[in-house]
Amino acid sequence: MKLATIWLDGAAAPAIVRDGRAIAFRHLSPELPGSIEALFAGGEEAFARLRRAADRPGEGLSLDEVRLLAPLSRPGKLLGIGFNYASHVEEVRAKGLPIPDLRNQIWFNKQVSAITGPFDPIHLPAVSEQLDYECELGIVIGRRCRHVPEADARKVIAGYLVGNDVSVRDWQLKAPTATLGKSFDTHAPIGPWITTADEVAAPDDLAIRTLVDGRVVQDGRTSELVNGIDAMIAYLTQVMTLEPGDILLTGTPKGVAAGHTPPTWLREGQIVRVEIEGLGHLENRVVAEPLAETTFIQ
Repeated sequence: MKLATIWLDGAAAPAIVRDGRAIAFRHLSPELPGSIEALFAGGEEAFARLRRAADRPGEGLSLDEVRLLAPLSRPGKLLGIGFNYASHVEEVRAKGLPIPDLRNQIWFNKQVSAITGPFDPIHLPAVSEQLDYECELGIVIGRRCRHVPEADARKVIAGYLVGNDVSVRDWQLKAPTATLGKSFDTHAPIGPWITTADEVAAPDDLAIRTLVDGRVVQDGRTSELVNGIDAMIAYLTQVMTLEPGDILLTGTPKGVAAGHTPPTWLREGQIVRVEIEGLGHLENRVVAEPLAETTFIQ
């Protein structure tokens, strides 16, 4: 199944995507959860009800006439891993930047307030021009888990999505954690939906690429991962409990703006498209940060 969140009758609503149409849960059965977050919280019983309901006919809305939102707007965790494609490691090395000890996985927090929809604008910050893109495969956790052996890692995955780990490079380098440079508002477009794991036969070998204004700037495959999907989950769960709905962004191949000479930072008006084979695409326009909308609360 493809699990989406759509804008319907003035509110966010969970839906399945089938045959190019989005069918709201409420139009399949009144017993289904009211959000994708609630679906995950309901566990296998909620998923079983959805699978039964999904077999029923439902006309839904064409994807051309519906607004897709981020499928999960506030997951418990949004984590990213750095230096996880060999090609990206080499482009960073070529720029003379230090490379950490890659025997360790390099994880960072990306704050969930950065999440935005698959076709919503991303902000060019008022405080920096060093705006960069990173196409990434996202893993969505489906079961509460700790100390997961690599051999069992796929059992805890609910599905996969397309992610863009938008980065503000000068802020990223201000501190070893990289958190601030990774967490500006709107800098985590995800979606366009969650494709459940049973429909993704080979997540370890998917084509992944980024286009800026129609020009391909990143072009790789998930088979290039330094730490594979199973290894990432096993490593993280030595430290923390992963919970349903948590999202792991799995790294990016070469071709980021910072890797070019000179860097080709994103500019206002440009359109960034991230594609992953079989999972769909994101397409986000870069706009100036709307400072006029900022609210200061005393």
